[in-house]
Amino acid sequence: MLETKKVLFIGAGSMAEAIAAGMVNQDKLPPSNIMMTNKQNEERRIELMKKYKVIALPYSEVRVQEADLIILAMKPKDAEKALIELKPKLKPDQIVLSVLAGISTGFMEEILPDEQPVIRVMPNTSSTIGESITAVTGGQSVTMEHIEIAKELFSAIGRVKVIEEEQMDVFTGIAGSGPAYIYYVLEHIEKTAQAEGLDEDLAREIAAQTVFGASKMVLDTNASPESLRKKVTSPNGTTAAGLDALRENEAGQAFTKAIISAKERSAEIRKEFEKVSV
Repeated sequence: MLETKKVLFIGAGSMAEAIAAGMVNQDKLPPSNIMMTNKQNEERRIELMKKYKVIALPYSEVRVQEADLIILAMKPKDAEKALIELKPKLKPDQIVLSVLAGISTGFMEEILPDEQPVIRVMPNTSSTIGESITAVTGGQSVTMEHIEIAKELFSAIGRVKVIEEEQMDVFTGIAGSGPAYIYYVLEHIEKTAQAEGLDEDLAREIAAQTVFGASKMVLDTNASPESLRKKVTSPNGTTAAGLDALRENEAGQAFTKAIISAKERSAEIRKEFEKVSV
């Protein structure tokens, strides 16, 4: 479906690079079908062009109408200006996708031409290694074909799930912020392992592989985490002792609070952004 499409990235930051790299490395598109631009950083454009063989041009030289998909990847604070500049250049059949936090499909639809297909996409930081979980939600003029194109495109950086837009805040609280939660856990496991006599490299590898293996078990078996936990926990064993300590210190409640807090902050940021930008 994507083979003949041309993609334009407006913005050339790390997320744009991760997506472009996935598309190239997984042969979703030939590099000649990928255009990348920014307004000021010529050195960055040259770097991406050399690294991935994509087309990288100054914004003033980009022919927007040649693209089938336009991915907004600039800083969120620059989104409104970018959308206003983009509006007169768009064709009705072009799909506009945003990977920007806080930018709703409704906000884009208010600025862009009527019936312009707009899709909101939220990858997470693991996209840089092709292991993202990406949420996709479409605006009012988006068809199933548009969604399938977006899913195929973002499958280049990991798994893709289509969700309702009102679910985006909780998705942010889990997947958007979640890598930091896991790093926090790994940080504490690693420090404890070192305090108990393991060297830093070994402690880090053990901690990371344990989390990775447990997560892969859930994905590969589709078993619930609860059932797997019970399966590996023997009465009065070492695992039971460790779990008792986690419960006594309300570790589960802490994660629940973290997700809810991040979800609520995501909603606040979105509302603040749209209020300022209207």
